[in-house]
Amino acid sequence: MLAVCAVAALPRASSAQNTNYVIGPQDVLNITVWEQADLSGKFSVEADGSFSFPLLGRIKAGGMTLRAVEDELKTKLGEGFFKNPQVTVSVEQYRSQRVFVVGEVRTPGAYSLSGDTTLIEALARAGSTSADAGGEVLIIRSPGNVGAPVLPNQDGRAEVIHIDLHELQTGLLSQNAQLHDDDTIFVPRAELIYVFGQVQNPGAYPYQRGTTVLQALSLAHGVTDRGASGRAKVVRIVNGKKTEVKVKLDDLVKPGDTVVVPERFF
Repeated sequence: MLAVCAVAALPRASSAQNTNYVIGPQDVLNITVWEQADLSGKFSVEADGSFSFPLLGRIKAGGMTLRAVEDELKTKLGEGFFKNPQVTVSVEQYRSQRVFVVGEVRTPGAYSLSGDTTLIEALARAGSTSADAGGEVLIIRSPGNVGAPVLPNQDGRAEVIHIDLHELQTGLLSQNAQLHDDDTIFVPRAELIYVFGQVQNPGAYPYQRGTTVLQALSLAHGVTDRGASGRAKVVRIVNGKKTEVKVKLDDLVKPGDTVVVPERFF
């Protein structure tokens, strides 16, 4: 079973990591002016990308970074109101940017993008991958804002990034991609292998890369007391034809393979 650990993925306050977050409509900003409680509070960015601020009136924020809005407020408050005002701006609620998580996850849907959200955080918010998930995840990035999930081959202009979930689980940071606004994270269903013959639970099982014949037998809860695991064989489709392949227990199986355990001679 492939599952991504559910880690906490809560919005964070403004920091060196995310002051470059680009503000958009419906974001809620938390603005603090040092020693000026009347000027501090939560401010909602409206549809036109601006918000109303005491003393200054309408302030443009849409399309600007948190750092840029901080600098703008400092400049305007310093022009006749305060000497060297200290201002911090963070995001109280992220609402303008989002990503879509679809496919084999426990809770698919749209999730807010907090400026520095990574792939593993988005998967955690979606409840992690399901038992039927395959060994990779696709990040589909279309030019422009689509506003809805995009699946592979739906948009020929889309960039598709392939991420190995096994490597992600082992902590390979290069697989933990930074997400962008409007990204679609698609977790495909795993391909299947089949185990039949003298095994405890014959049937179809999700294929995971690196699965051996012995591991395939363990998915079927092992062989029966009448099974000859040493004579197990694999039925594989090669060039459209069904072919029987002699295998050892430590040989790798392929997607679509059928592992067959014959009955013992005595």
